[in-house]
Amino acid sequence: MTITLDSLEPALSVRQVLTLERVLAGEPEVVAGATHLDRAVRWVHVAEAADVGVMLSGGEMVLTTGVLLAGDEEKQAEYVRSLHRADASAVVLGLGRAFPAAPAVMRRAAERCGLPMVVLHRPFPFAELTEEVQSRLVRRKFAAVSLSEAVRTELTALITAGAPLQRLLDEVARHSACPVVVTNLAHRVLGTAGERPAVDDVLRDWERIARQAGGTEGDGWIRAELGGRGERWGRIVLCGYRGDTATGRLLADRAAEALVLHRMLGGAAACSWEEQSAQSLLTDLVSGVVPARQLLPRARAAGLPVNRRTFVPLVVRDGDTPRLDRLLRLLGLPGLVAELADGATAVLLSLPRDQDADALAAHFATRLRTESGPARTVVAAADPRTAWDDVPAGLREARHVADAVTDSVAALDLPPVVRLRDVHLRGLIRLLRDDPHVQSFAERELDGLLCETEEDLLSVLRTYLATGRNKSRTAQLHHVSRPALYRRLESIQVRLGVDLDDFEQAASVHIALLAHDAQQQ
Repeated sequence: MTITLDSLEPALSVRQVLTLERVLAGEPEVVAGATHLDRAVRWVHVAEAADVGVMLSGGEMVLTTGVLLAGDEEKQAEYVRSLHRADASAVVLGLGRAFPAAPAVMRRAAERCGLPMVVLHRPFPFAELTEEVQSRLVRRKFAAVSLSEAVRTELTALITAGAPLQRLLDEVARHSACPVVVTNLAHRVLGTAGERPAVDDVLRDWERIARQAGGTEGDGWIRAELGGRGERWGRIVLCGYRGDTATGRLLADRAAEALVLHRMLGGAAACSWEEQSAQSLLTDLVSGVVPARQLLPRARAAGLPVNRRTFVPLVVRDGDTPRLDRLLRLLGLPGLVAELADGATAVLLSLPRDQDADALAAHFATRLRTESGPARTVVAAADPRTAWDDVPAGLREARHVADAVTDSVAALDLPPVVRLRDVHLRGLIRLLRDDPHVQSFAERELDGLLCETEEDLLSVLRTYLATGRNKSRTAQLHHVSRPALYRRLESIQVRLGVDLDDFEQAASVHIALLAHDAQQQ
């Protein structure tokens, strides 16, 4: 969209004009239309003719001495009606020879029309008023255009540099000094920016605000549609903008242009705005840096049902985020999906409390593993939570379980949904992997096998211990003969100085190997 100087609205209201120092010198008094002083003043004209309206285009403040209206009440009334038909913003009458006091006919006509009428009790050069208002209007218009171009330049530079959506929104919020929200057409929040407390206040009542933002603008709620080629797919909303409406619209329009361009240049990644929103929310939940209670408005605004629900925290290993999202929709399971790190994807299900959460989680996991084909997908879960404040701990527990399920033989026989009770010692070692004493223990126990040339023997040891020291199974998995396996096991025992047939020594080496593997992840 193109914004020109002529299309900008003025930045002064009738009320603001009346507070100007030069105007106050004329002792202004509002005698009619006092409830309409917030009308915008687009320009100022001096006019005396009764049919002045034919010379106006709307938004003008008209100044007159009434010299051509004196003694003719019909002309006085027509003068006001003509201004009303032309959508003038106000009429200012300078008292003097023609009218020593405000004429009752004009006052009544202005009140009926809702047209602000102001009289000046002291002689006042109209040229000073027109010069003052005109110069302010021009300065503000050009300031708005300058701001608009500055914002456009900055946002374009960010897009060219490959900045993410959040960076663009932060820049818009910096210029607008108010919360900024991007939504899809269903009012689901895709991104926010601004002072965190102010944003949270907006999101806390987002359902009502979304309806307001979709209607007429007012009280600083300024929106711009997102889309192109005749198709709309979202909107950006400045929530509670405190500047003048014209500048706010410019900011919103420039932001909309940038977001559309960002989406176009993103190609296939353009569809990930919803994913980015979910990722930001779930990452904050997992980290625990932001209290869960403060994240509740964001979850609700993101479309997640939160009232009287059972939450099932899941973490999927080797899962494709778009595929997981599609599967949730296919199964009719409300939830959010977000990629975390190291191949882990968080899934937070929000289920009605009268449904069997464990059964639905198992059904989801089974369908996922079926669709994954030969690839082994691990679905880890924490026990269902009924309190939102317990969700972060649940997500961290599910992440811990998923991390504990390493690429080992034991992992092949896991249930569809893996829980803390299924990872046993492996889970404990995962929790202790960063302890210096555990690291020292692992290095001491495995010292003879930790060089690169011994990786094959370390792999054989890992399989042998994971299968419960089953030599036949180990030989089969490594595609070697039994005698060849015996030679390798003998070599392992010599290098480590242990007897793997001794349960305690084998257990010590097994724990050290689990700790070593956990440290490598």
